[in-house]
Parts: sequence; structure tokens; C-alpha cells
Amino acid sequence: MPLPSTGVCGGYGWKVVSQSSPRGNGLFRAALLFFFVGVLAIVAIFVVAATGHEPGLALYLIALACPVGFVLGIIFALRSGRRVRREGNQ
Repeated sequence: MPLPSTGVCGGYGWKVVSQSSPRGNGLFRAALLFFFVGVLAIVAIFVVAATGHEPGLALYLIALACPVGFVLGIIFALRSGRRVRREGNQ
């Protein structure tokens, strides 16, 4: 049985809200960039160590981008959740 088209999501009173704000997308992209750069640095540390050499300080510092990206991703998720809830209550 199809749901009536009332302009709300599933007839439950929730509005469908677009989440394409430029600032939010920028934070998400920055989080992904930092996270994956950090992961690549961690992989490079293991590869360098497997070859019998000692990884340099630069690789260890770049690897710190991974938790920074993770924290930025959490911040993005919290901010976008608040935005949807705030706009949905109106």
C-alpha cells in the first residue's frame, strides 16, 4: 500500500532536509583527507620498518593526522545531526 504524498517522510511528520551546505561538506572533506593521510603514514611506517630501516620523525608526525581526521569527523557528525534536528522541529 503506497503512502500518501504529504510532503513529509513516510507520513511520520519528519521533513526531508537537504544537507548540502558548503561549510559542512568542507569539514567532512577535511576530516576524510586528514584521516586517510594519517592512515597512509601509518602504513608507510610499517613498510619502512619491515624493510629493516627506522621510520623518520616526519612519518610519525604525519601519522598524527589520523586521529585529527577522526575528531573532525565526529565534530561533523554532531554538527550535522544538530542541524537536521533543529530544522526538523520547525
